[in-house]
Amino acid sequence: MITKRSLLIALALAASLQQLAMADQRPNILFIYTDDQSSRTVSCYPDAYDWVRTPNLDQLAREGVRFEHAYIGSWCMPSRASMLTGLHQHRIESMRMDGQYPGSTYDPKQCRFWPSVLRQEGYTTAHIGKWHTGRDTGFGRDWDHQIVWNRPGHPKNAPNYYDNQLISRDGQPPVLTKGYTTDNYTDWAIEFIDGKNRPDNKPWYLWLCYGAVHGPFTPAERHMNDYQGIDIPYPKDVYPPRPGKPQYVQEMEHWETGPLGLPIERKTRDVSPVGMKDSPGRPLKDWVQQYHQGVLAIDEGVGRLLEALQKSGQDDNTLIVFTSDQGFAWGQHGFKSKVAPYRATVEAPLMIRPTKKLRESVAGRVIKEPVSGVDLPPTLLAQARVELPWKMHGEDLSHLLSVEPKKRESPAMLVHTGAIYGSETNEIPSPDDPRLYHGPGVPWYVMLASGKYKYIRNLIPGETEELYDLDSDPDELHNLATEKTHQRRLRRMRREAVEELRRTDAGLADNLPPLRYRDKTKE
Repeated sequence: MITKRSLLIALALAASLQQLAMADQRPNILFIYTDDQSSRTVSCYPDAYDWVRTPNLDQLAREGVRFEHAYIGSWCMPSRASMLTGLHQHRIESMRMDGQYPGSTYDPKQCRFWPSVLRQEGYTTAHIGKWHTGRDTGFGRDWDHQIVWNRPGHPKNAPNYYDNQLISRDGQPPVLTKGYTTDNYTDWAIEFIDGKNRPDNKPWYLWLCYGAVHGPFTPAERHMNDYQGIDIPYPKDVYPPRPGKPQYVQEMEHWETGPLGLPIERKTRDVSPVGMKDSPGRPLKDWVQQYHQGVLAIDEGVGRLLEALQKSGQDDNTLIVFTSDQGFAWGQHGFKSKVAPYRATVEAPLMIRPTKKLRESVAGRVIKEPVSGVDLPPTLLAQARVELPWKMHGEDLSHLLSVEPKKRESPAMLVHTGAIYGSETNEIPSPDDPRLYHGPGVPWYVMLASGKYKYIRNLIPGETEELYDLDSDPDELHNLATEKTHQRRLRRMRREAVEELRRTDAGLADNLPPLRYRDKTKE
């Protein structure tokens, strides 16, 4: 005899089994996030040197979708903060620098991270590697499993990008850990893929954050002799003057002509960012070689991760995203840094390889339309079939991963507000206020890219606006903003930049400094 109680139990069990079945059908997500890695370092990108070889990264592009122009962030901390919140820097409340660099903090009630929502929706969430967004790394709230190098929590250990890191596992006290970090992180990620520290009946999300290829740009010992005898074309504007560029770029002089007539590094500062000390007299070519050597262990790690997915039978149902927090320039526009709004300084590689169901349909696809870092969180949530938990600033890119891709609906925007976050960015600091600048003297800016054009407005009164044709001028040497034939486009993109700031609730949109030339159109 079926009782009411037994019927209710049966219905509840059926609902639970149905929910579990739905979860089983949702994809695993492997999000690989490197540090300071330019698109130039990936051989399938057109701006890579012809001697670059990254076969495993190329495989991701060959089996998935490669994005030609990806503006993930301007520097390490805000890039990661946007990746955790889905918000531009100007709307990330309570995040702030605090104490000795890279000390930082935030209020998790005001600044929620979306992996916590994946946990609530049945995913096992894990984070492995570098952490650079507040001392609170979120274990037990955002992450079910975490093996973390907490730089804000241990400032004295923060320079140790490649060995001797203080590693904390699942909220336990940190332990000084030896070994080349790129290899360590890959080992721990493979353990997770193979089933360690997670149940086998739930989909998983793993954010794997390599510290490479950040300064001091240390390669694995096995790669120290790679790329010998390389030849590099030196950037056309490694030395000033740089016509059409704003004042801070005109003053960028990290390089000088050496005894052999080739660029060598010059000393430009007494205090350098972590791991990026000046080495006066060192040839630019040597830096480029060392930087690219450091990427080789990343590529090998990706190959090992792909093999682990295959061997464990999870490859077909795993979505893979590969990108970096931003790029890094070596000589372009005189830089030895990131932050500035140019292809050389901030553009990162971005490849998304979908699950097997779509893989054959999208294999080898290249998207030339620019995208932003804030586009990735809504895309990943959509792929996990989870509704947005709050208003996010980016566009779900799932339609670009479909059989018949549709054109992107919104422009790609990157807003750089130094080390300031949230509503504290509503008031733009004055030009003599050091808070207006970050890295090698790069001022706050708003950058907007749409189609083949990029617009840049530095938030300094009367500073030069910039407009570039990304197709005909990929090195961004020719500023079109002063040419009569491009004034209509300049005004339109200027207006669109302000509209996009307002759409994303940027208080600074109402306090923008005056332009050099009086414009009769309404901004």
